[in-house]
Amino acid sequence: MILIVDFGSQTTHLISRRLKDIGITSKIIDPEKLMVALNESSPAGIILSGGPASVYEKNAPSIDKRIFELNLPILGICYGWQLMTQLLGGNVESGKKEYGPTTLRVYDFHDLFYGAPDKFIVFESHGDTVVKLPAGFAIMASTPSVEYAAVGNKARKMYGVQFHPEVHDTRFGKQLLENFATRICGLGVKPVKLDLNSMVEEIKVKVDKNKVIGAFSGGTDSAVAGALVAKAIGRQFIPVYIDSGLMREETLGRIKDTFPKVLGIPVKIIHARKEFLQALNGVTDPEQKRKVIGKLYIDLFQAEAAKHKNVRFLLQGTTYADFIHSQGTKRSAHIKSHHNVGGLPKNLPFKLLEPLRYFYTDEVRKIGLKIGLPREVVFQQPFPGPGHAVRIIGEVTTDRLNKQVLADSIVLDEMQKAGQYTKVFQCWSIMTGINSTAVKGDGRFYGEIIAIRVVKSKDRMTADWARLPYNLLAKLSTRLVNEVPGISRVVYDITTKPPATMEWE
Repeated sequence: MILIVDFGSQTTHLISRRLKDIGITSKIIDPEKLMVALNESSPAGIILSGGPASVYEKNAPSIDKRIFELNLPILGICYGWQLMTQLLGGNVESGKKEYGPTTLRVYDFHDLFYGAPDKFIVFESHGDTVVKLPAGFAIMASTPSVEYAAVGNKARKMYGVQFHPEVHDTRFGKQLLENFATRICGLGVKPVKLDLNSMVEEIKVKVDKNKVIGAFSGGTDSAVAGALVAKAIGRQFIPVYIDSGLMREETLGRIKDTFPKVLGIPVKIIHARKEFLQALNGVTDPEQKRKVIGKLYIDLFQAEAAKHKNVRFLLQGTTYADFIHSQGTKRSAHIKSHHNVGGLPKNLPFKLLEPLRYFYTDEVRKIGLKIGLPREVVFQQPFPGPGHAVRIIGEVTTDRLNKQVLADSIVLDEMQKAGQYTKVFQCWSIMTGINSTAVKGDGRFYGEIIAIRVVKSKDRMTADWARLPYNLLAKLSTRLVNEVPGISRVVYDITTKPPATMEWE
């Protein structure tokens, strides 16, 4: 088993997930509990995660230096490597920031980089850099900006990497983690298979004879969560779709026609478009939008639940990506309040039932296929719970919502015609709230700018912008400017995640 010390990285859980994929058992712990955990579990190695702090800051999280005297293999990732440096006598300074993909050049192919090529893409997200190595460490790899991108003290089985091997966009990251676990820590692999029966049984035991009201959005996550619960408890499950007017237009049709067949249970539809627009009136702050939407959802669910007996649980399709972005661990930074997580009111009248809470999108899709959901449901693009509200920068008005719905439909239409829709993870439009000057009908026109964002990703924790054909971008631009009222120009977002998030808000 490997212990993972969590310093608050957005991707700490991904380290555990990658190890699980390989067939290695791991346990995530807080830094202050490391010595106790070492005594209790006798691990084969330790991984120190990344984190948002700087090691030279006052009260930055740290660990007991005695771990370096235990002859245990240790791998430090980003902050974890910088902390090793500081504790072992090296030096870390602010500077040489790297966010997103960069090229790693490998010099030493033994142990950590066994089987890797001499150059490959890695994903970085750091503002601090090691400028002086601790005694006994040697360079194993560099990037154009960072000399000590990977280092090792082979005699003491200590290694550090400035990039993130756990994220999907680091090309040979999984191989690196497997090398650490098997070649350095000496562990054998035993792949874990997805056990659908145990997931269903866990829901049965937890719910018992109570009823579950389900927050059903029509998206992949809620469909898979709903299918699991329907399989576990049948008609004790009350799936509810709230028609907020913030979802894609085809969602309502899918709710009416497809999902009753999928679930074997009719879906209750609550029409509340007017209520959501009223609640969002005057709200411009994205965090407040999420909280307003989350509260109204809960109020409507509570009113519906009052019509039934023994409703004790609220089902949500919350995934780990939603959870971690809403500060899912003790030291992780708050990125945004997902309406299923940070957007929920404190006095929640239900117990939450979140069977997908520790799964990522690619894993959720595997569960969906295994439980028998149609492929078109499982592989539809993810859509944010707050919907178009967080794709309209500034206030959500009836006029701007109508424009966003039209713009989004144009993006989907052209992506599908070009055969690109199934090749990307997500594609959508954003009403930016920024105006610019244009010329329409030989006269001056001052209107809003629309942005297009199209990304490729595996698990939503990292993403790269899609390199769409120029002729497709040209069609999108022409249609958006001509067909959406009040639009002056179109821009294409070419920012990776990180540093950007998926959504603009």
